[in-house]
Amino acid sequence: MNYDIVIVGGGPAGLAAAIEAKKEGAQSILVIERDRELGGILQQCIHNGFGLVVFNEELTGPEYAQRFINELKKYEIEYKTDTMVIEITEGKIIKAINSVDGLMNIQAKAIILAMGCRERTRGAIAIPGFRPAGVFNAGTAQRYINMEGFMVGKKVVILGSGDIGLIMARRMTLEGAQVLAVAEMMPFSGGLTRNIVQCLDDFDIPLKLSHTITRIKGKDRVEGITLQKVDDNLKPIPNTEEEIECDTLLLSVGLIPENELSREAGIEIDLLTNGPSVSESMETSIDGIFACGNVVHVHDLVDFVTEESRRAGKSAAKKVLSQNNDKNRMIETKALSGISYIVPQRIDLKNCNETIPLLMRVKNVYHNAYLVVKADGNEIMKVKRKHLAPGEMERIDLKKESLLDDYSNLTIEVREIS
Repeated sequence: MNYDIVIVGGGPAGLAAAIEAKKEGAQSILVIERDRELGGILQQCIHNGFGLVVFNEELTGPEYAQRFINELKKYEIEYKTDTMVIEITEGKIIKAINSVDGLMNIQAKAIILAMGCRERTRGAIAIPGFRPAGVFNAGTAQRYINMEGFMVGKKVVILGSGDIGLIMARRMTLEGAQVLAVAEMMPFSGGLTRNIVQCLDDFDIPLKLSHTITRIKGKDRVEGITLQKVDDNLKPIPNTEEEIECDTLLLSVGLIPENELSREAGIEIDLLTNGPSVSESMETSIDGIFACGNVVHVHDLVDFVTEESRRAGKSAAKKVLSQNNDKNRMIETKALSGISYIVPQRIDLKNCNETIPLLMRVKNVYHNAYLVVKADGNEIMKVKRKHLAPGEMERIDLKKESLLDDYSNLTIEVREIS
């Protein structure tokens, strides 16, 4: 099997990349999806709030995904579901397997990685106690309820205030469960402000900041949890224990980009994002392999995933059509004070567009601050923000004209307004 472009992952990132690559002129494109249907995580996200940026209207997750699935089929882009990619070898050969075709060796001229991310589990955070029934990752519970039709519990506590945890607090309430508390170890929420308001405040669900769960009670089924305050070093404070009776614990304690394939292929991984280090064209450290979406860094809005993936699809098509094969000196990006990471990690000034989107997250909550951009130590741009929070991704659109050919590094930092 030979294709111009093979895309690993048929979620929102993979679909957008495939469609954009086709529009750009790539002829033979294959999308490989391990699940039984296209659409990825959006198929279980039945709440609204998607599409406000891309379509200027409010859609549910399945509605958003279906628009891209319909477009994929309109362009007659080939796809395989229930298919697992097991290896990407040198020379861009993809080894994949399914029950119909068996083991396949697929040759690609360019590859786009769009595997998304997975949830951090209980084992990763090491909560003491037995392993009773009733402990779920929030996304797993979401799939059970929204797609499989199973209710996971009646008296619920949620650990972690990421967007999935907040949305599931509302979902469980609407299904008749009692959500007793959402606990968050950090002194701020990890989710969007709109989700805190719509999912917690509107339903009088308490958000307990600077709290964590230090014990799960119950052997066969969850019987309760021990909630405890934490200090500035995130260590439990003695004598602050609070016992809560419940039958279900949902964990929303972070997302991890799915990069086992990337690492095995030898792609450079950014330790700050846990995703591939990419250029402004979304190309990884290996020539002709691109990455986009949550496999690169965890996004808060799927609309931003779509924009980034379209850029990856367009770049991959140009690579295949031999329009963008020059290797030039890169400008490296670096996160300074108050910034957790920056994507892209490097910029090819000769091949980039007139506007370069820089995506980042801050480390803390700030009010009235500047995002300051410097090139080789010279301030070239600053953007004022009334509110900055780690749960909300920030974007700066940098003009190409503000960069000189001899610049070697670009930095961004938070500067608070006194």
